[in-house]
Amino acid sequence: MKNYKGYMIDLDGTVYKGDEVIEEAREFVKHLNAKGIPYLFLTNNSLKTPGSVTKTLMEMDIPCSPENVYTSSMAMASYIETQSPKASIFCIGEKPLKEMLAQKGFTFQVENPQYVVMGIDREINYEKLASACVGVRAGATFLATNPDRAFPTAKGVFLPGNGAFTEVVTASTGVKPTFIGKPYSIIMDQAIQLMKMPKEDIAIIGDNYNTDVLAGIRAEVDAILVLSGVTTREELKQVEVQPTIVVDNLLELMQ
Repeated sequence: MKNYKGYMIDLDGTVYKGDEVIEEAREFVKHLNAKGIPYLFLTNNSLKTPGSVTKTLMEMDIPCSPENVYTSSMAMASYIETQSPKASIFCIGEKPLKEMLAQKGFTFQVENPQYVVMGIDREINYEKLASACVGVRAGATFLATNPDRAFPTAKGVFLPGNGAFTEVVTASTGVKPTFIGKPYSIIMDQAIQLMKMPKEDIAIIGDNYNTDVLAGIRAEVDAILVLSGVTTREELKQVEVQPTIVVDNLLELMQ
């Protein structure tokens, strides 16, 4: 097995499920930390801030600092800043996403925004979706943190993800969003820069073929699928391009 010099590690379904840690993942991250191997927790979950992720992981006895975390909300804010530093935004999402956008100095408005931004919102309603559709129809650039249609919980139940709600806006307007998170290039390009090493030395680890593994394939980063979450071995038989490595748990990666 190749000795990677750095890892991008997914969270939901890879390190934990709901509020329950995956024991093998904890031991793997401790191993990386002890060896001084850099790692970046790379998550599509826009409900998380670096601080909240760090707190959660530390409570699970997983070594982490805010510098080890990169979220789709952070990637969204950085991307918009490169496109339009004084952007006006209509945002569907919760506090962490809005905080990241506010930190860049963007303004929020419902009518005639430059951007319509969608992240997971557990209080989403018809009015919010209608405002998003009006904005997109008026010419606003449509962005979404991630395309995940569902995400796993500790009890094995899958709940609706952001991708499920963006499809409502797309169905109404005919406009597809630009996705920032995995498997798309925006978050991967940013994360590779943060790792500060050649991408040939990096592997991305995740439980979801359609986000984590495809992100690696598209970015030409080795992709490791762990069978602890979304994707099963049976489902892998249906895909043409296979992950670089498939493991039942992350202990198999320890050398």
